[in-house]
Amino acid sequence: MDVSICMAKHIIIGTSGIGAAVARQLSADGAELHLISREAGRLSALAGELLATHVIADVTTSVELEHAVQAAGPEVDGLAYCVGSINLKPASRLTDVEIVKDFELNALGAFRAIKAALPALKASKQQSASILLFSTVAVQQGFASHASVAMAKGAIEGLTRALAAEFAPKIRVNCIAPSLTRTPLASFITNNETATQAIASLHPLQRLGEAEDIAAMGALLLSSASSWITGQIIGIDGGRSSLRGKG
Repeated sequence: MDVSICMAKHIIIGTSGIGAAVARQLSADGAELHLISREAGRLSALAGELLATHVIADVTTSVELEHAVQAAGPEVDGLAYCVGSINLKPASRLTDVEIVKDFELNALGAFRAIKAALPALKASKQQSASILLFSTVAVQQGFASHASVAMAKGAIEGLTRALAAEFAPKIRVNCIAPSLTRTPLASFITNNETATQAIASLHPLQRLGEAEDIAAMGALLLSSASSWITGQIIGIDGGRSSLRGKG
């Protein structure tokens, strides 16, 4: 492992797209960071940029993830699990293997990370430590070909509320549910300008999200400024989850 064990104020798991944007926003706000990702090159570059400790780990390997989280040290103020997948297939073409893989990456990985970080979160000297998870607008809206990701992220929303109740008042748990956002993960969609414009037009604000749009709320939820917010699923989605366009 290429990290010294020391205290990290916030653990960020996933350093691509939204995870990197959340890390940069927290760093700009003065937070110490401990970064975890399986993408060694991107992880090392971001850690160097932000002067953060870091560990390479695969969230689907429970022992590896546990060790990476615990390397953050004995006291942590926040944990953000910024890991996800976009597996878009009709139900008739989905396999059990794909569904289990999506669930493990999105939901089980989040649970494993939280469980590993729980003693350090409980040791935080903040009024309340904070956990941030990520869902998708597709859970509440219902989109074709989204069965696997909607099932996995739906579990995240249930986990958010269950743990918020269980961990109160010492630890807050919230979740952001974005719509389509320009990130490396979504590049197979956003690299197609025709598709991008068509999807953007479905949003009342007439554009796709940017990672920084999500990071601004993420940093707020991880900070003491949101100390009376817990158990919430917050849509950062250009209005798509609750509004209809003018057309």
